[in-house]
Amino acid sequence: MAKASPADASSLSYEEARDELVRVVNELEQGSATLEESLALWERGEALAKRCEEWLLGAKARLDAARAASVE
Repeated sequence: MAKASPADASSLSYEEARDELVRVVNELEQGSATLEESLALWERGEALAKRCEEWLLGAKARLDAARAASVE
């Protein structure tokens, strides 16, 4: 897995973040990483999960706004 800093997750699309998060989880589940590698993967996973949540909350806000506008 390429080393990526948690901070650069903010530029990913939802799909990119989700797909990378799946790869990170799979790698952690294999259990073959060293402790240091596992910690780095965990941190990356946290950043990716946060990015996915941001996208989903944004999508929900847009849907709520569209529903409110259609009621008016």
